[in-house]
Amino acid sequence: MDKSITLPPDEIFRNLENAKRFAIDIGGSLTKLAYYSTVQHKVAKVRSFDHTAKVPSDKLYEISVQEEITARLHFIKFENAYIETCLDFIKDHLVNTETKVIKATGGGAHKFKDLIEKKLGLKVDKEDEMTCLIKGCNFVLKNIPHEAFVYAKHADSEFRFQNTHPDIFPYLLVNIGSGVSIVKVESEDKFERIGGSSIGGGTFWGLGALLTKTKRFDELLQLASKGQHTSVDMLVKDIYGGSYGSLGLTGDLIASSFGKSATADKDFSKEDMAKSLLHMISNDIGQLACLYAKLHNLSRVYFGGFFIRGHPVTMHTITYSINFFTKGEVQALFLRHEGYLGAIGAFLKGAEEDNPNQYSWGENYAGSSGLMSVSPDINPMQRARSGTFDMLEMDRLERQLVNLPLLQDASSYIPDTVDLTEDALAREYWLSCFEEALDGVVKRAVASQPDIPEAAERAEKFRQKYRHKLQTLRHQPFAYGSLTVRSLLDTREHCLNEFNFPDPYSKIKQRENDVALKYYQKAVKSLEELSWEERQFALVRVELTAGPFCEQLERPWLVDAYDQWIERLKGPPHKCALFFVDNSGMDIILGVMPFVRELLCRGTEVVLASNSGPALNDVTNVLWDFFDNMQNFIDLSRLDKVLAMVVRERQTDLVIIEGMGRAIHTNYYAMLTCESLKMAVIKNSWLADRLGGKLFSVVFKYEDPTRKPSKDTVALTPS
Repeated sequence: MDKSITLPPDEIFRNLENAKRFAIDIGGSLTKLAYYSTVQHKVAKVRSFDHTAKVPSDKLYEISVQEEITARLHFIKFENAYIETCLDFIKDHLVNTETKVIKATGGGAHKFKDLIEKKLGLKVDKEDEMTCLIKGCNFVLKNIPHEAFVYAKHADSEFRFQNTHPDIFPYLLVNIGSGVSIVKVESEDKFERIGGSSIGGGTFWGLGALLTKTKRFDELLQLASKGQHTSVDMLVKDIYGGSYGSLGLTGDLIASSFGKSATADKDFSKEDMAKSLLHMISNDIGQLACLYAKLHNLSRVYFGGFFIRGHPVTMHTITYSINFFTKGEVQALFLRHEGYLGAIGAFLKGAEEDNPNQYSWGENYAGSSGLMSVSPDINPMQRARSGTFDMLEMDRLERQLVNLPLLQDASSYIPDTVDLTEDALAREYWLSCFEEALDGVVKRAVASQPDIPEAAERAEKFRQKYRHKLQTLRHQPFAYGSLTVRSLLDTREHCLNEFNFPDPYSKIKQRENDVALKYYQKAVKSLEELSWEERQFALVRVELTAGPFCEQLERPWLVDAYDQWIERLKGPPHKCALFFVDNSGMDIILGVMPFVRELLCRGTEVVLASNSGPALNDVTNVLWDFFDNMQNFIDLSRLDKVLAMVVRERQTDLVIIEGMGRAIHTNYYAMLTCESLKMAVIKNSWLADRLGGKLFSVVFKYEDPTRKPSKDTVALTPS
């Protein structure tokens, strides 16, 4: 056993002092450890005031910081060579735990049973490997957006992430370990092994070792990535001099794996033999998977197991095989966290009394390694690191999350307008913006906690961690799924929370709230003095700008459906409007509230939806050209379940989405089953130019699914 490593507890085995409910998955070369912990940190909450009290407060609400305990799941992956050192480390740092049993799965669970029990003093309770694998797969598919991806080797973005379908079942899981198991999964607890093969990862490893004298699996794959299989394989054109047209076979198809080795009087390179072997086994598995998918009428086929392990060359050969045999009808899907499935499933088996599936969970980017490409050409430093330790952390969310019931097709809904993973120019711009803004965020974080001496030290740690995340995303933008402005903000928020800065801009927001409240009554009174037509335009104006930039609102706008909206307002009132808003600042007090008041006067019920805690991206006066009023981003596929119930019960027939973050960066193309109004002022010069407008261009997009799209509504397609 290798004991030469030093393990930093704050980076790998975090929160061990609160750890309980351990699980472990031990494979042929990798160990995956799982445990549950509780994390105490500061949370910013919006507190309302009772205005029926005898002594009413002059504040509508305020932002208060509270201590909160959050449940967190930790998953750590490392090579088996480090298992004894890791167990010693856990034993030395484990403070309080009521755990008496550790759930175990994987082929190595029996081999290391005595060592685990001796080191940790826990009884090893072995769980069925396939059951754990399915449970883990269901869990990540339900809880992690962009978990599944298609691998496209020669595309601008090698990872193309898929939207998680609201109903993940049924699907086919092809688990490629030593052999191959093909499992049909129909529900949370119903699955069946419908087939398999003895020709799998072990075959590749074993035959590869005999052919190349290379004993390490990863080294064998590296050889294959450099090889040319056509030197060893016999192609159709080698037999017929070209394609075989009557059978539809192109000349470059493999007619016989290793076919040339029987007749050629020469030695073949290790690289070429490894590549030929990889193609042979991948094609066999791909064809088998396709046959079972067609037999059971399944379109979603996920591949996992140690044979995959995120290796580009493996994913490419399987993808090619699936495309060939199904003529593109079925896609080969891979999982960002497929290496953790067994450990996650084993953990869930041990935590069934807590019913973790009743909650929604979210990936904590601050404590997760992210998907690392193992291609040596991409980032050798990251590849070396991911070969030792890899981490995934998931936090339990306050509420169970579901789709907005009003989405036309939840399975095709994409929240973000621009995918930075695929758009290199946009990616460079936004990454640079976040890097340039970092000093300002650190300054605000310290200023938000003036009475706490160690705030500056924590803020500096935040700076280092977030800068490292941004550097990682420069090299590997696919690390946490599709890279978007929203995910960059989420990562920043996770890092701030990690160092107990729940809302660095709370002081600014509170001042802005106080100023806005002083002008509210005056604003309402001035609106009441206008004619109906004038008032409707004034309401839109203050909603879009909350006052400061009225001179920029001359029509026509970049996207202008105002006339259609006014015609609709002359008709019967809506039953209920769902309004996505900020929970703080000038916009909601002077912009949203007058607009809502008008809807209420029309007889429309209004539901206001906002974050329970202040967002870190709706701030004024911070890098005006970049962050100003970049309001909350909204993912309509991950909303509070209670809100979804209210939407149904109130028969909501109008959705209003305002602000650049909610209506342009996200949800601009969201298609709803009811009327929708999306409005924003583009307060970023780069984005305005990209969309064919100018700084402070207005987007006013009214859509009615029962009518044809307005000719005034243009597509925001970057030029």
